[in-house]
Amino acid sequence: MQTPLTSKQQRLLDYLQDSIAASGISPSLRQAAGDLGVSHTAVAQTLNRLAEKGLIRRSGRYGRVIHLINKTGRIAGLQRWQEVPVIGRITAGLPMYAQQEWEESIVVDVDLYKGDNLFALRVKGDSMSRAGILHGDLAICKPRQYASDGEIVVALIGSEEATVKRFFARADHVVLKPENPGYEIMRYGFDEILVQGKVIGIQRGPDVMQRL
Repeated sequence: MQTPLTSKQQRLLDYLQDSIAASGISPSLRQAAGDLGVSHTAVAQTLNRLAEKGLIRRSGRYGRVIHLINKTGRIAGLQRWQEVPVIGRITAGLPMYAQQEWEESIVVDVDLYKGDNLFALRVKGDSMSRAGILHGDLAICKPRQYASDGEIVVALIGSEEATVKRFFARADHVVLKPENPGYEIMRYGFDEILVQGKVIGIQRGPDVMQRL
């Protein structure tokens, strides 16, 4: 059975609930300390007690992001969403120039798509169709500069062209394998490829989202 909250713990928890409900994001420790009229250390210590009791979860660098936890042990609904930028376009056919501009953004469930700095890329072509990645899909990606064999990755080729393919490392080269027999396997030297991220999901239209 969970031990009752102290008055300080309840005050901070109430403050977090009100602040997150109003803005959709968690306040910084400095902001919380200022609003509550207590020290930064006091806020940090009380947050640790709330985390131990399973009422909040901290993430991000130095635990700066605070998530409220509901009775099922999951992140509370009002914090279950994050905005993910769509960065340029990406190809699943012939590689095309990798753009860095934001074209738009999508909203994903952080309980399903975990990780910081997620990004999405628009798929063009059908070379990954047998992996369920179709032309026009948005590939939701976790930024990474490495890959394990068999993972579907976003790879930058020659620092200019980006593509979505299944990754395999060989003794003296990298294989980028399509998931469509109509396309040839791509082979590159290690110095020609830069892994940009791992594809962790697909959004197809406004209502269909699929984890990979």
